[in-house]
Amino acid sequence: MDKNTPHDESGEIFYPVTNMPEKIAVIGLGYVGLPLALALARAFPGQVTGYDHSKTRIDALKQGHDWAGEENLEDIDTADLHLTKDAQELEGTSFFIVTVPTPITGDKKPNLTPLHSACATIGKILKENKNKPPVIVFESTVYPGLTEKICGPAIAGVSGLPKSAFRLGYSPERINPGDPNHRLENILKIIAAEDDATLARLEAVYGAVIKAGLHKAPSIAVAEAAKVLENTQRDLNVALMNELAVICDRLDIRTHDVLEAAGTKWNFLRFTPGLVGGHCIGVDPYYLTTCAQSLGYEPEVILAGRRINDGMGAFIARKLADWLKARDKDPSSARIAILGLTFKENVRDLRNSRVPDIATALKGWNTVPLIHDPMVDEAMAAAEYGLELVSREALTNLDALVLAVPHRVFLDRIDAYLAGLAPHGLVMDIKSAIDPKSVAPRFYWSL
Repeated sequence: MDKNTPHDESGEIFYPVTNMPEKIAVIGLGYVGLPLALALARAFPGQVTGYDHSKTRIDALKQGHDWAGEENLEDIDTADLHLTKDAQELEGTSFFIVTVPTPITGDKKPNLTPLHSACATIGKILKENKNKPPVIVFESTVYPGLTEKICGPAIAGVSGLPKSAFRLGYSPERINPGDPNHRLENILKIIAAEDDATLARLEAVYGAVIKAGLHKAPSIAVAEAAKVLENTQRDLNVALMNELAVICDRLDIRTHDVLEAAGTKWNFLRFTPGLVGGHCIGVDPYYLTTCAQSLGYEPEVILAGRRINDGMGAFIARKLADWLKARDKDPSSARIAILGLTFKENVRDLRNSRVPDIATALKGWNTVPLIHDPMVDEAMAAAEYGLELVSREALTNLDALVLAVPHRVFLDRIDAYLAGLAPHGLVMDIKSAIDPKSVAPRFYWSL
């Protein structure tokens, strides 16, 4: 038995693990929390509450609308899931799962405001139950040690209860928005807890919905480190491809062709260059580097990869401006269209998109690009980035067309979009999503 497992003088665990049903609450109903809450509601009907502090979000979900577009209307309508923005309705919960975002600040440090808010919400309604202490599981990406050193004390401080009155767990999310093949149920899930009894409760809850199986990490810190490593590794691999793309551009060879050739080797890792944004890959490494710096170590490789990836928007804009100048075209008078604003293809999520970096850099040449993305709400684009979206009909007499995010809606109608481009205009295909021959006689460039 783990030394931290609650036990009496005889050494026996003093609370039962499986003979009492859990009353579950999911805190935060975004792209991670909503699918998890729906899955749990199917496995534990009548026992699950979905909480979000946003009245707009709760009202929309009650009407069957998911702004992320990841869940089916019917699934939301028929789920035996109680939705609320009233934290008082969480009283009596025995198993909390926190799925709030963990963004970064303007100076690229962890922004723990959503986590602190979630801890306060739980702390205010937490009640002591010696027979079955409440479990609080965090799924949000954090740095190693944060759950036990920051979240635990924060909850105890607000609740007025001793830390021994509740138990902590960690199970990092592995949701991949826009991916129909890798869904919550068929992705192997890591679980960890501060003692064996609590780990057994995590296994009972998550095991009911995760068909791919569970990996029991030996500690919460190991599980936290594993999550931040997953995305840091991908970030660095993409950074290598982006640096390769800059080199290939100077060599006047296409990166895509190089990767196709190198990919014929059996152990070649298939990563591609591109804009690195979103809620994970472009954010999580800063949680790890902040942790390292707090320990007196200055990470070099990780931060170098971040600098490369964060600079790709400016590189693309500079390449475009240079192309125009080489043809005696003033960038400030050029008509440039950017297709796509979300952080990746076929999703509606705008968070930490790097496409605005292209627009910002172009403004340095007094160029205001025409941005078009039918998957994005115009009000959200304005609120998030101060950018105005245009209709497809506005994309005419173009000097350059930048396919920044290859949504399926663009690829299915690429000829219609190309029709608005001048006969000798430029197509910038950031992710090599289209055949270069298909744009002739126009010029083609890819990252």
